[in-house]
Amino acid sequence: MPRRRPAGPGTEVRPAAIAALGALMVATFCVVTTENLPAGLLPQISSGLGVSLSAVGQLVTGYALTVMLLTIPLTYATSRIPRRPLLLGLMMLFVVASLGSAAAPNFALLLASRAVTALVHAVFWAVVTVTATGLFPPSMRGRIIAAVYGASSLATILGVPAGSWIGQQAGWRPAFVALSALGLIALITVIVFLPTTAVGKTQVSGTTVPDTRRYVVLLVTIVLAMTGLSTAFTYTVPFLTDVSGFSTQAISPLLLLRGVAGVASVALAGNLADRHAKLATTVPVALLSVSLIGMYLAGTVPLIAAVLMAASGVALFTMITTLTSELLAVAPGNLYIASAGGNAVFNAGTAAGAALGGLLLPAFGVRAVVLAGGLLPAVALAVLLIDQLIRRAPHGPREAVADPS
Repeated sequence: MPRRRPAGPGTEVRPAAIAALGALMVATFCVVTTENLPAGLLPQISSGLGVSLSAVGQLVTGYALTVMLLTIPLTYATSRIPRRPLLLGLMMLFVVASLGSAAAPNFALLLASRAVTALVHAVFWAVVTVTATGLFPPSMRGRIIAAVYGASSLATILGVPAGSWIGQQAGWRPAFVALSALGLIALITVIVFLPTTAVGKTQVSGTTVPDTRRYVVLLVTIVLAMTGLSTAFTYTVPFLTDVSGFSTQAISPLLLLRGVAGVASVALAGNLADRHAKLATTVPVALLSVSLIGMYLAGTVPLIAAVLMAASGVALFTMITTLTSELLAVAPGNLYIASAGGNAVFNAGTAAGAALGGLLLPAFGVRAVVLAGGLLPAVALAVLLIDQLIRRAPHGPREAVADPS
């Protein structure tokens, strides 16, 4: 059955839409940078406020849990607010909360300001992808999502290290001030470039050919794959040092290699999602499984371990882009709520993986942790393939969204 395109913008890409996308990318960079910024400032915050390193680490853990638990209810509560004023309000709150973090006289108030920022994050991620894709023709959905997630990836590779560098040079408070200033730039760009017209009604209320079954299958795939990825990624450093034999000085370049490989794959991921929907969902999940199981089998060889590390980065960034694109393509009901559901399971998988790895590590060792990380996306791949086989059966469910290739 051919793809039916939902109502929305025309088939031509307008310069104003590109500018608006750029504004949303700047905002995304800010929001993602603040999520993990305390991890790069652990010693400075610990000594500055007189708390333990583990307590400072809770600034990241508590943030992630807040996003996971509140994304769907907050998105539902704000679903009737027009997107432009909602995004402006979120970025204003982000700027104020970041300044509050910089000025916090004690750990309790720093934790409170982080909680406010987490609330911004919870709503922002549910809104930004739908808003960005609503500015362009549906045939470009994958590439637009890739652009938004590309900004997210750059925040991890550039934003957090830059904040850490500022913290080392001038202290942790100026790092939060700099983040607030960047948030103000994002706010201004959104004010200037994001159009006042709402996204098309059909795009907000849902796709023209919703597929609840496929949506659920994708949610299950995401949570399995992300749990496996987080299980392995959380303990990447001890694997590289204890199993692969790398020195501690080599760890940062190796992690950078994984991140750069992932960012470089984002453009390819967007094109894959737009042109080959089936391959776009299965290939990155398969690559993730192969790369992690390969590390378990051959990770004792440093060169092979480095190559597989880079491959896992490609799999991660491609998978996030393509699964999100397909999720929005088949989403039943309100697209913002559907996007919030995807964001929630991404975070749930991340949290579950870290916990699973922590349970396996003392009992079975770090190689078993990486093996478990590779087996879970293999199960996710099986779920996708079984769903496709059922759909191809003579009496199976009809395809709601066909390959656009």
